[in-house]
Amino acid sequence: MLSCKQLVLRSSDFLDGQLTLRERFALRTHLVMCINCRRFIRQLRLTQRVVQQLPEVDISGLDALAERLARAAEKPEKRS
Repeated sequence: MLSCKQLVLRSSDFLDGQLTLRERFALRTHLVMCINCRRFIRQLRLTQRVVQQLPEVDISGLDALAERLARAAEKPEKRS
């Protein structure tokens, strides 16, 4: 049987339908017996649905912003 840690490591692949039949069976067997992991998977599914409903955002200026912030962080602070 999978441990909780192993389930967490495979959870994204499970939700994306990328596990083998044997892996899905092992994961589902664990879920039958572990309420905490069932809650974890339920929360991941909810998060996945919420993220899918978010509007598309134009991120074309994101790289330039990251560079400006990095340069600003490198500059030594002026002290009064």
